[in-house]
Parts: sequence; structure tokens; C-alpha cells
Amino acid sequence: MIRTLPLLLATALPLLAEPSSPPAEGKRYDLTARASVIDSRAKEHPEIDFLFQKNGKPADVEHATVDTRVAPQGKLVIWLMGYNAGLFERVSGYGLHAIQVHYANGWFSKLYSGQPPADDLFLSKVRLEAATGEDFSPAVEIPKPDGMMERALQFVKWLDHENPQGRWGQFLTEDGKDLRWDRVIISGASHGSTTAARFAKYKAVNRAVLFCGPRDQFEVWQKLPSATPGNRIFAFSHVQDAGWAGDHYPRSWQLMKLNDYGPIVNVDSMPAPYGHTRRLISAADVGGNPDKAHGSVTPGGNSPKGPDGKFLYEDVWRYLFTSPVEKTGRPVPPEPCKLDQRTK
Repeated sequence: MIRTLPLLLATALPLLAEPSSPPAEGKRYDLTARASVIDSRAKEHPEIDFLFQKNGKPADVEHATVDTRVAPQGKLVIWLMGYNAGLFERVSGYGLHAIQVHYANGWFSKLYSGQPPADDLFLSKVRLEAATGEDFSPAVEIPKPDGMMERALQFVKWLDHENPQGRWGQFLTEDGKDLRWDRVIISGASHGSTTAARFAKYKAVNRAVLFCGPRDQFEVWQKLPSATPGNRIFAFSHVQDAGWAGDHYPRSWQLMKLNDYGPIVNVDSMPAPYGHTRRLISAADVGGNPDKAHGSVTPGGNSPKGPDGKFLYEDVWRYLFTSPVEKTGRPVPPEPCKLDQRTK
């Protein structure tokens, strides 16, 4: 629940085993389950419109995909946004497992109106509490069973039992009490991208893939020490997205020192592997619509297509999720960017 506050309150990772060969036969499994059924401890939070049912339909459905026809990479994508069938189809085709979890993240418009309180880590604390279920923020109260980490753990345990063909147990620790975070790719779009980036700062993961983000332009958590090495963080946005036009995304990229791994590369004019940089942009035609630009970087109706009817970003998506992390571009100086977003 939201607590009442005055306005002013406000390493290296272990190497994974080489991918194994797929079985002679297999299929793509698309699975769903309700978080409230998987874990009886899960609760609703009506004060942030976080419910198990909306308009007579289940609202806590979680999704998972694995394709056993493809050689497994031994990595689990945790997607921090609404389910995207096109994205899950692609990452499973790369040999990745993928889940999308329902966790308590509906607090944006509930905590403040306009610029956040004069605390440059206000949203940082809220994001960490939503992700971990631990008490990071005085502004919200999110129990562990309703945080992303526990929801993901319980979902993977359920998948291990219900879909043994998918070999989900490889992502559990030996005692089954946690996920193997060294095998997790944390990813999201928009606010999910920002939470994924904040979580990667806090917890060492195999990789972070950030679409149209991260934002939090009034905060400075982006420059905090990172548990996940910078070469394992990949970002992609469209230049007509308001987050790019306002320097919100490039500001975050710069504070995260992603320029240490190469320049900003326009995928419209350079083919994969894009100089092995970590910062990708596109200026493909989206009709000058910032909202369409925002959603264009993930598979879906807003993503631009070529004359052949195929998505323009197929190579980009594959690169973001599968490019070898040890290969990086050369460091470049920081580009001009408005770092202080609180000033006019």
C-alpha cells in the first residue's frame, strides 16, 4: 500500500556452459498461469490499481515461452512490461527461455504529480522495492511475494513442475530458494526498461536489454556503482521518442558510462554487429509520431517494416539479446547532453 508522506519526502559473472544441442524433436511451448494461483501469499494492492481481476477478466496472468526445437543458450529473459508475443517468439527462437511476471508496479501516477519530490533517488527506491519486495522506499509498501524477484522465482518453480520438457530447473539454485541471476537477462520497455536498468545496478545479471529507456531524468541512480558490468547493458531507442528528444535516454546512457563501450550507432545506416556498441538508435519513418516512435523499437504494430513486409529491426533484436558481451566498441568521449534536467 502507499504510505502517506509529505510532498517533500519523497564483477564479473561466472561463465556459462556452452549451449547444448536441441533434442531431435521439440516444439515451442507458450504457457500462462495466474500469479495468485501459483502463490497464495500474493496480494492485491487496490491503492495502486494492482488487481488480480479487471473488467471481469484475470489481470494477474503471467506468460512463459521456450522453444525446445532450438539449441538452448541456458539464459532466462525476465520481461518487465506487458506481454509481447512477437518478442517472446523471437527470443525463444534465439534459444532463450522467457517469462513475463505480474508484479506491483502501478504506482507512477499515484505518488506525485509532475516533477518528483526533491529527492534525486525517490523513484530509485520505489523501483527497487517493486523489484525486490524489500523495504527500500518510505513511499510504498510492497511485500516480498508481490515484488518481481519472488514472482519470477515462484513462476519458474511452477514451470519446472508443469513443463519439464522446458528444463526450467536450470535457472533455480540447488536449494530452490532463488533464481540463478547469473543466467538472467533482465529486460523491459519504457518504465519496464527503467526498472530493469535500476535492478541491474543493484543485482548482477547476465545481461540487461533496455528498450526506449531508461528514463528517471530527475534522478541520479544511473551513476551509482553497478553490480552488472557495463558491457552487459544494451539499449535501443528511436530518436523521435520524447525520451530521446528531451535528452532523457542519452542522459541515462551517459551517466551509466555506456560510452565506454562505443559510440551511439544508428542501425538504419550500419549493419549488425554495429561496431559492438551498447547504444543503438533509429530514425526510421514513424510518421513523426513520438508515441509511435516510443513503441517502434519492440515487435508490434508500431515497429517499421521494409518493402518486403519484414520488420526493419530483426537484426537489432537478435544483437541485443545474443551479442557476445566480451566484444565491445572502443570508448568515446561523452556526447553533448543536458545532464541536469531539474533546471530550465
